Amino acid sequence: MARIHVMGASGAGTSTLGKALATRLGVAFFDTDDYYWEEKYSVKREIEQRLVMMERDFKGHEDWVLSGALSNWGTPLERLFDVVVFLEVPREVRLDRLVNREHQRYGEAILPGGSRYEEHLAFVAWASRYEDGDVDVRSKKLHEVWFQKLNCPVLRVTGDMTVDEEVARVLAELDGRQY
Repeated sequence: MARIHVMGASGAGTSTLGKALATRLGVAFFDTDDYYWEEKYSVKREIEQRLVMMERDFKGHEDWVLSGALSNWGTPLERLFDVVVFLEVPREVRLDRLVNREHQRYGEAILPGGSRYEEHLAFVAWASRYEDGDVDVRSKKLHEVWFQKLNCPVLRVTGDMTVDEEVARVLAELDGRQY
C-alpha cells in the first residue's frame, strides 16, 4: 500500500480516480477541495488551517489517497507522499466534463442570462488555460516544475480512459514498486 496523491488539471478526473483507487485499495480518501474551501467554491480557508486539518486527518491512517491540487500551497505535505499520480486528459474532454459538472451543480443559472453565467464563463476560461499557462497559475508548466522538486516518483496517466482503465494502470504500476 502507499500514500498516493492524485492530481492534474481541473476536470481531469482526479477526484473520481482518487475515490476509485481508495475504494479498490481499501484505504481512506481525502480531497483537497474539502480543506481548501471554507464555503465550497466561494470562501477559501487560510493555508495554515488547511494544513493543520490535513495533517490531523492523515495521522489517523497509515495509507490513503489524496486527490486535488496543492502544488502552490501544500509544500509541508509533500514529504508524506509515496507517489504522485498525474492524470492528464485532452483539453476538450476536460472542458466538456467541467461544463457538464457546472450544469449539474447550477442548472440553468450558467446559461446566458443566468445568475452564474459570467462566473461560469470565467471559470471555463481559467480552466482552459491549464495546458498553456505559466507557473504563476495552476498550469501544466507549474506542475512540471513542482514534479522536479518532489522526493517521490510521479506516475503519469495520460489519455481519455475509463476510470476502471485508469485504476488498472495505476495499480499495475504500483505493483511493480515497493513503498
